[in-house]
Amino acid sequence: MSQKIYIKNRPATFEYAIEDRLTAGMVLTGSEIKSVRNGKVSFNDSYCLFNKGELWVKSLHIAEYVNAGYAGHDPTRERKLLLTKREIRKWEQKIKEKGFTIIPLAVFVNDEGFAKMEIGLGRGKKLHDKRETIKGREAEREIKRHINRF
Repeated sequence: MSQKIYIKNRPATFEYAIEDRLTAGMVLTGSEIKSVRNGKVSFNDSYCLFNKGELWVKSLHIAEYVNAGYAGHDPTRERKLLLTKREIRKWEQKIKEKGFTIIPLAVFVNDEGFAKMEIGLGRGKKLHDKRETIKGREAEREIKRHINRF
């Protein structure tokens, strides 16, 4: 593959303080993987949940592939994430703690052509934390602007 596909969930790091990250495989149909390779993924209000010892991602929108014909897919269906049992048990224990949630951070296609999802264990930020993030980002921009000037 000459072109790298990496679709990032930009609002996730602003809304949540990410404590831990993992890379998980995704169970997709043929038309879904083709849409991912075309970059047709939207993270609007997507989240992960546990169901019967398995991790699923809900409301991740993968647009329908144009040339799918009869073998299309439902754009917002639940998709199973592939993790080891140890990772699932570890994160399931952390989710039971107050305030943690699992957020999809990015979808990408690795070198072998498999679609993977980077997920993060996050805690929701308060308003003052978000303001702090904005201040830090603006300070970095000012420093870069000042350095580039000389």
